[in-house]
Amino acid sequence: MKNRKRLKTLSQRQARIGRLFVYPWLLGFLIFFAWPFIQSIIFAFSQLDVSPEGYNLIFVGFRNFIKALREDPNFIRYLTTEVGNMLVNIPLIIMFSLFIAILLNQKFRGRTLVRAIFFLPVVVMSGALLYVLESNSIEQFAMGAQAGMALSNSPFLRGIDFRLFLIRITGNIPFLMPIINAIDRIYEIIWKSGVQILIFLAGLQSIPSSLYEVARVEGATTWETFWKVTLPMISPIILVNVIYTVIDSFTDYSNDVLRYILEVAFKQLNHGYSAAIAWLYFIIIGLVLLLLMWVISKRVFYMNE
Repeated sequence: MKNRKRLKTLSQRQARIGRLFVYPWLLGFLIFFAWPFIQSIIFAFSQLDVSPEGYNLIFVGFRNFIKALREDPNFIRYLTTEVGNMLVNIPLIIMFSLFIAILLNQKFRGRTLVRAIFFLPVVVMSGALLYVLESNSIEQFAMGAQAGMALSNSPFLRGIDFRLFLIRITGNIPFLMPIINAIDRIYEIIWKSGVQILIFLAGLQSIPSSLYEVARVEGATTWETFWKVTLPMISPIILVNVIYTVIDSFTDYSNDVLRYILEVAFKQLNHGYSAAIAWLYFIIIGLVLLLLMWVISKRVFYMNE
């Protein structure tokens, strides 16, 4: 009985500590975001007319949503482009970040410096430094216009035409297109993999070393150890990184859909329609996340079995 009471007390303490971490966010949401959140829903179903005295709302029902899905070619075009880019980028970012995390998890001189170099883009993409990137030509140098600079335009590899080189070797252009598309995204993939590498590193370091010792005793090769030990143990981390990568891709500052939402709101001054397409975008992101979570969770469960 005493042990049960102690465990219950410990669980209560852990729950209390967890709530203490949640309360500041909840308080901030209620103070700063709750009313704008509700207001955006109201705007989405209304026509908003701005005047010097304020603004007037005219309820239009689902007219804004119907316009976005049936009449506005820009929204559908930007949305399909970004979803396509996301579907291509996710596997590349996950595979690259896992590969780099495995390398950085090895013991070698200068490991801390190399880890900092790979995480540096995350620091650069925040705050005032991001504004500098957006406000001058460095944006084209670092990220490329419209979310993705071709490798042939990169100042580092400008003299190397990988497309021509690969086509001359194989002569099979349809087969090469996925490889060429991946090469074109190298700089973007490296730039967006900092957080994922850090998460994978944390997952790799949490794997008990005894599992690797058992694998070595059993005579497993490095490749077999990766497939039988490393990958199953970090499979939940893969799900976390996929979710983070999807959200990061859909909310990136170079995202065409977000730029279009801002343009409709602050250049065309059509705030009602802007709120509607923003909510449509939010719902589509949620559906994509739910689909990926369902698919990957089944795979994670199978691997852990």
